[in-house]
Amino acid sequence: MTGDPQYFLDRLTNYGALFLGPETNVSYGDKVIGTNHTLPTRRAARYTGGLWVGKFIKTCTYQRISEEASVAVGEYCSRLCALEHFAGHKEQADIRLRRYGGQNVRGLDALPGTAE
Repeated sequence: MTGDPQYFLDRLTNYGALFLGPETNVSYGDKVIGTNHTLPTRRAARYTGGLWVGKFIKTCTYQRISEEASVAVGEYCSRLCALEHFAGHKEQADIRLRRYGGQNVRGLDALPGTAE
């Protein structure tokens, strides 16, 4: 439907599927080419794409860091949690800062404006 389909591919960011060039069509996308006719609606393309096999694959994540990295990450985490008033999350970071970094970290009650 356009003389320069690459122009739209380069510039559009939120869409369910683009069918680029006269060789491609919606039927191909719906049935055989790899995408699917189940596409995001109601502005959902801002955060998700169309249905594809990857939507059915279970993903598992894990984290592992060294004691030194735990201290570096923990300092940022502790401050962020303090700003957000997430006391439990902050304490999880603070435990590691005390254990691995030898730091005397105080809780949310030590922050300005949080004392009763």
